[in-house]
Amino acid sequence: MTELAGKRILLGLTGGIAAYKAGELARLFVRSGADVQVVMTRAACGFVTPATMQALSGKPVYTDMWDGRIPNNMGHIELSRDRDLIVVAPASADFMAKLANGLADDLLSALCLARRSPLAVAPAMNVEMWNHPATQRNAAQLRADGVAILGPASGDQACGETGMGRMLEAAEIYAEAVRALSPKVLEGKRVLVTAGPTYEPIDTVRGITNQSSGKMGYAVAQAAAEAGAQVTLVSGRTALPTPAAVERVDVVTAREMHDAVMARVKRTDVFIAVAAVADYHVVNARGQKIKRSAGNPKIELAPNPDILGAVAAGKSAPFCVGFAAETENLKAYAQDKRHQKGIPLLAANLAQEAFGRDDNALTLFDDAGEHVLARAPKIVLARQLVAHIARMLPKAR
Repeated sequence: MTELAGKRILLGLTGGIAAYKAGELARLFVRSGADVQVVMTRAACGFVTPATMQALSGKPVYTDMWDGRIPNNMGHIELSRDRDLIVVAPASADFMAKLANGLADDLLSALCLARRSPLAVAPAMNVEMWNHPATQRNAAQLRADGVAILGPASGDQACGETGMGRMLEAAEIYAEAVRALSPKVLEGKRVLVTAGPTYEPIDTVRGITNQSSGKMGYAVAQAAAEAGAQVTLVSGRTALPTPAAVERVDVVTAREMHDAVMARVKRTDVFIAVAAVADYHVVNARGQKIKRSAGNPKIELAPNPDILGAVAAGKSAPFCVGFAAETENLKAYAQDKRHQKGIPLLAANLAQEAFGRDDNALTLFDDAGEHVLARAPKIVLARQLVAHIARMLPKAR
């Protein structure tokens, strides 16, 4: 994990039981190569000790506006000036109220007011506190001021109640930080991605599908969102969580995927067809389970629509990227598919080396030739693919 290598993050903690999650968040930041400086309010120290956060961040923790270790006793200036991002997690209702109204009576609130870097806050509070009109007004004001509000989520709370106000998990906040700090090479672009398998019913309990896990397509959607694009993900059945800042449209069959794509393609700048779409559907699918005692069923198949081909052939087609999963003759089959579809870029891999795995190896084919992406986690390959797409896109005049 090196997404944040060389990045400088200030992690702020305010008072709340969710402060225990900040330890895991600090660990994720550090493991990813970030320089992490922790600042805590007095209330936060009642839940997690500075010693704990120092051990996890590898740096001294600051809690006091008048800390003599800071040059000129100006911690609110010195601690924030070299940071690429400030993340406050958890952010209490009280702290959000301070930020919204420009109050700065402690080190963390003062440095947030004096900052030059982007600020993100992860709210954590009781459901009634989150829903209170005052908190909602403050959240709206913070958004208007350019502060990113991460969450909250709905779920069980330490007080025993259930509802909105639960702080996002550390991995979710980490993903948002990666997105915030990623180069925005697709800023302003609308990207449509297909992912996962399609499922073609034979009867009410059986169907035709394939081994696709959806992991590559979801990684591509995540990478495009990190790059600043507005991303819509049309997904077959998977168990994967939706990437942050991505709109997801769930489908089952290839024809449903086709309809969902064609309904959105006119508003799309880049179409990336990663889904493993079934080539055929069952014409005589049964409305009830076929009994074994009925003998060998006769299944009649008909071709499914060619989604990528239809998009590429359309008037004012978006920039189209295809995927090919082959079992042999990778280069020949991939080049042939790219020319048949009439698309500028195709990513290919050997199916037996990719399905269900968290890593992959890709070869990109375009008019300039072949570009080999060595085996790596799928999210790493997805970011490399997105960067390649960005370089190929026509430059705005």
